[in-house]
Amino acid sequence: METAEPIFVLNFLGLNFKVTSSILIQWAIIIIVGVLSFIFTRNLKNIPDKKQSILEIFVETVTKLVKENMGEDYMNFVPFIGTMIIYLLLMNLVGLIGLVPPTSEYSINLGIAAISFFVVQAYAIKKVGLIHYFTAYGKPYLFMLPLNIIERIMLPISLSLRLFGNMTAAVVIMELIYKALGGVSWFAQLVVPIPLHIYFDVFDGTIQMIIFVMLTMINIKIIGEH
Repeated sequence: METAEPIFVLNFLGLNFKVTSSILIQWAIIIIVGVLSFIFTRNLKNIPDKKQSILEIFVETVTKLVKENMGEDYMNFVPFIGTMIIYLLLMNLVGLIGLVPPTSEYSINLGIAAISFFVVQAYAIKKVGLIHYFTAYGKPYLFMLPLNIIERIMLPISLSLRLFGNMTAAVVIMELIYKALGGVSWFAQLVVPIPLHIYFDVFDGTIQMIIFVMLTMINIKIIGEH
């Protein structure tokens, strides 16, 4: 795939920031989710209406997910995990409306994976203390120190590469299909890709989000209890 060309450049404090379509999509997702969160959490009732019921089902699902995979002591991660689920899923699904998923760009995936990495390390330091955190790198034996360091560093790399590889492959395949169908007819381009979008955007996009979130939760728990 070609490198995304910037739509415009922002100059801030003498620094130029290239704004691509992927960045605009992320901003749009953040704004939409923020507005919907405000709307859905206004005037909460003891007897929920349809709007509140949808919100409660999602919160209960995320709460159950965190409880079953991390335990009762990690319930304060429910907002973080819930936000990650929504953000990643929406970015993976924008292909359904003809946009290129931002997760097909490695820099974006690396940024999200870096957030997971710092959350994992920060929680571990908060839970076990700075001294125990660093001495744990030399366990069970001191010669394991380089391997333990590499293992920690590989978390954001593996998370980002897995997501990038799968989403990029899906985008490339869909582009090839559309180009091939272009030589047939516009109707073929309109109808044939539908089941493929369901697989690559909905099914594969959801699976990649689940894998990313599950690995993040597992690492928070394992490293925090190391």
